[in-house]
Amino acid sequence: MELKTKISAEDGQQDLVITREFDLPLALLFKAYDEPEIVAQWMGTKVLKLESKKYGSYQFETKDHKGNVVFKANGVIHEFIENQRITRTFEMENSPFAAQLEFLEFESISTEKSKLTMHIIYKSPDLRDQMLKLPFAQGINMAHNRLQDIVNQLK
Repeated sequence: MELKTKISAEDGQQDLVITREFDLPLALLFKAYDEPEIVAQWMGTKVLKLESKKYGSYQFETKDHKGNVVFKANGVIHEFIENQRITRTFEMENSPFAAQLEFLEFESISTEKSKLTMHIIYKSPDLRDQMLKLPFAQGINMAHNRLQDIVNQLK
């Protein structure tokens, strides 16, 4: 099965670019990154905090069926321009990965279609390559598929 979410990673670099076109109007795609209730659904995690504004912050947490925390991430939002751009840091707690810098660009293709481009910068090429060895591509593709399905219900 072809992945709709595309990842471009040049050898020896410390960044990657993720692109995905959605069958969603721009405002709805942006809302999926802006509203805690929607983020929680498509990411499959609890949103402890999401301050969608410049110098805001966020915190996500996922627990297993026994109540143990299995994933915790947080970051700071450095730029927030509605329906256009979010610049933020992303850091997973209790993981070998350093904080990363993410540039999310939202673009309208037509009234019912939009595109997300994520430019992610890692601390080193080695850390980026370690991330790519995980089922990262499949995971983000699955999350974006859920985003499409969940936000379609908001139309």
